[in-house]
Amino acid sequence: MTTSVKLAKLTLSPINVRKRPDDLLEIPQMAADIEARGVLQNLLVTPLKKPRGTFEVFDGGRRLRGLRMLVERGVIDPETYDVPVKVLVGDEATLSETSTAANFHQLKMTPAEECRAFQYFIGLKGDIDGVAKRFGLTRRFVEGRLRLATLAEPIFEALSEGSITLDVAKAYASTENQEKQLLVWSSYGSSYSNADTIRRVIANETMNSTDPVAILVGEDRYAEAGGKVDRDLFSDSGDKWVNPEIAQRLAADIMEAEAKRVGEELGLGWIRPIASNFTHSAAAGLYRVILPAPELTEEQETRLEEISARQQAISEEMADDSIGEDACKALDQEYDALTDEDYAIRNVAPTLPDELRPQVGAFLKLTPKGAMVLDTEYYSEEPVRVGGTEDEAKEGEDSVTIGRPTGGGREGAAPVPRPEAVAPGGKPLSARLYDELAMQRRDVLAATLLSHPALALDYALFVMIDDRMSSSAAYGSTIRARSPQDPVSGELPSTRARAYLAEAHDGLDAVWTEHSSEVERFEAFRALDDDGKAAWLAYIVAMSLEAPSYRADQCPLQNRLATIMGVDVASWWRPTSENFFDRVSKGSILTLLAEVGGAALTARHATMKKTEISQSCAKLFAGEAIVEPEVRDTALAWVPNAMRFRDQVDVDDLDLEEGAGEQPDDAETVDAVEASETGLEPHADEQGALAA
Repeated sequence: MTTSVKLAKLTLSPINVRKRPDDLLEIPQMAADIEARGVLQNLLVTPLKKPRGTFEVFDGGRRLRGLRMLVERGVIDPETYDVPVKVLVGDEATLSETSTAANFHQLKMTPAEECRAFQYFIGLKGDIDGVAKRFGLTRRFVEGRLRLATLAEPIFEALSEGSITLDVAKAYASTENQEKQLLVWSSYGSSYSNADTIRRVIANETMNSTDPVAILVGEDRYAEAGGKVDRDLFSDSGDKWVNPEIAQRLAADIMEAEAKRVGEELGLGWIRPIASNFTHSAAAGLYRVILPAPELTEEQETRLEEISARQQAISEEMADDSIGEDACKALDQEYDALTDEDYAIRNVAPTLPDELRPQVGAFLKLTPKGAMVLDTEYYSEEPVRVGGTEDEAKEGEDSVTIGRPTGGGREGAAPVPRPEAVAPGGKPLSARLYDELAMQRRDVLAATLLSHPALALDYALFVMIDDRMSSSAAYGSTIRARSPQDPVSGELPSTRARAYLAEAHDGLDAVWTEHSSEVERFEAFRALDDDGKAAWLAYIVAMSLEAPSYRADQCPLQNRLATIMGVDVASWWRPTSENFFDRVSKGSILTLLAEVGGAALTARHATMKKTEISQSCAKLFAGEAIVEPEVRDTALAWVPNAMRFRDQVDVDDLDLEEGAGEQPDDAETVDAVEASETGLEPHADEQGALAA
């Protein structure tokens, strides 16, 4: 029987199947909906014997709680409010089963359906706040569902069909740019990718609103210049600025203007703005000007003596056990104040002489909070003498600051590095990095050789036989029972080739190795089928390959193997922060970016910190960054010269630049040490620091 009952006559039945705490039942949302539209669905109740005329609600507990919340707020009167109910009579088991069925067969709307529904409501009334209030939801929740409507059609259809999760859909919806959504969808939509991956790829070519550059520019100025903002309604990490190049250009203009103003005000030779809080990379090749501390005046020296005497007296007074607690505390505070005064007198900032101002400069930094701050250090492009005379300079007086340019070579011509030992931009790789890359290149060759057992057999037989006939041949193999002596010891960065070799070993038929004697193992090995033996042969030959060291040339025989097998190094090895980008200089990386994507790609990274550039390049060269197709293809195909098999590439085709004959970085480090002994500190770049 369907009827209506006064709210005051209803109580919650203990057989109601919903047992979760009220704070998990979203009661405020239910109350808001009832306030806006009333009770839309009958409550299932059963009559109580006492008190007469009352009922227990065994299905509809959330609605009952929502009604009671409205009573607490004074919205409705329980004595007069009619609640639609359906009255059922039965034993507890029957009523509990009915409650279970009513809840079990409820089917919630999908996020896509919620999106379409909210979109319809907003389209009719255009009031997001009103809709949110009537449904008991936050404005952010409604806006989040509406944002799903901006999904490109294939992505929205996938959400509707349940092919992707709501979290993944939210990741795509973190940008309103459907072209960018589809670009990512084409790469990641057909395979399983989690929401974090999608969000990271989409955000890779945007700027976070919390970035120092964004804070400096301000959203209003950015928007006036034509910049677009993606409101990220699904995280608290800040909105995304779709046009970071606009923000960077505006920030450059702001900092250039401020640098000009500060330079004119202070009379310095130059002020260089950098969109970073760190000057190390920007100061590479410059000389840090070390100013002598100013001499103390007679008054200051007298005051320091007075401070010392008073502190001694205070110490003696505090050593007296009869002194009171308040007096001791006052003396302690006085002692601390005197200490601060002493420090202030002794640590007066040195003054830059007026005659030196046109010869030196400073950096205008950008703090993490987006504030422009002038660095307190002064730098010069040439050695600068601060006070003193030439004779004092020769005697090494402290008042003289002089040095040599960073990167100056020793007397005599520096050895020209081999083409494959040169990084983009012409700077030599460090010996350690070159050796590691040689070992990783060897692993690529070995991994490819596993699928060519016939070639491995030819190679092994040739090496073993030819070794008997020639004592000076270089085979690049230890098939003669020697273990390879790698040029670098310790753990290397993980690569696909190394992982594949480990998997191949685990997949070998190794039952024959379990026998105790050599004869038993030999007979068991003979019992293997041809494929099993071929797999072992290929693995043993592959694991015998040697990696040439920094001082040795590549092995021609290994290069020929690579040509025969058509080894695609790029498919086996990709540059990462760990195995490459953290190991070369910022200048080399920027040169590489210019080769791959032109000046625009370089400018996008020029103001980044070294670690940020490294991480960004790792994504770009792994194919995870959103870039033009031709840039993506070029990046995915690139490998450093040290990873190439030179039998496949002529020397003329290698990435060489002017300056490839520069001496290795360890020589630069020596020069930096020698220069620092004079009192001036030239800043070596990251490559020199690595070589050190």
